[in-house]
Amino acid sequence: MFSRVAIIGLGLIGGSVASGLRQRGLAAHVTAWDKQEAALKEGAKRGVIDSASASIADAIADADLVILAVPMLAVQETFVAMRDVLGDDTIVTDVGSVKCAVFEAARQAFGEIPQNLVPGHPIAGSERHGVGAADPDVFAGHKVILTPKLSTNGDATRAVREMWQALDAMVVEMDPEHHDLVLAQTSHLPHLLAYALVDTLSHQGDSLEIFEYAAGGFRDFTRIAASDPVMWRDIFAANSGPVLEILDRFTDDLARLRTLVSEGRTDELTEVFARAKTARDHFSLLMAQRKPKGEH
Repeated sequence: MFSRVAIIGLGLIGGSVASGLRQRGLAAHVTAWDKQEAALKEGAKRGVIDSASASIADAIADADLVILAVPMLAVQETFVAMRDVLGDDTIVTDVGSVKCAVFEAARQAFGEIPQNLVPGHPIAGSERHGVGAADPDVFAGHKVILTPKLSTNGDATRAVREMWQALDAMVVEMDPEHHDLVLAQTSHLPHLLAYALVDTLSHQGDSLEIFEYAAGGFRDFTRIAASDPVMWRDIFAANSGPVLEILDRFTDDLARLRTLVSEGRTDELTEVFARAKTARDHFSLLMAQRKPKGEH
């Protein structure tokens, strides 16, 4: 599918894309650049990439596809490093969790939004991080959201879509502003709450006992607090507006729940819980109906 693919940022997601492309024969050559030389050495040793590049400029030279897998706050400086060597026909995409910030970073770096820029966001991954956790099949069966603009080159969008589909992902397109709002609610807020809960409980008298006797639900929810702190710091900084909007709404609702508990208004508590259960059951039913036959 591609002659030369450059991966900028060889962590879990960048490494998984590289590994998936190589394993499926979708790229003749996959190179990578990462500020951590150890990541490049490990990626080469594991066969995740064909070669390591000494700089971003070297990596993207003659590349027909560039995939940015760097922290959100590093996107603009990465674009600046690409600015003078990026080919006119080179397709650029990314894997970040915030999309409006990518467009703004491109505008700041290039003076305009390149027509071959097709921002993307794979809704897949793991609380593990680093190229050592790279998995060529991590995207299989998961959604990837592309957020092209009307000015985006249609052929570039098609190429990125087909790449993700070749990695067995399900591709959808979405307006970048809508994407950032939806992800603030479905991903960013849960991560923020998980980090906050674990941090709060870890300051209790015997935090070991709390975690030792934690039930499955607690473990499942707080698992995401093991995710990369730097990556999530950047996500909250880049998507602060939508995150604060949903966080304020949640804080108000939480305050109302506190009032119901403190005043012993059990009937109203039951109504809240029942309403939430009905919504969750309805969501589960819809998701089950959308699964292909044979998928469990």
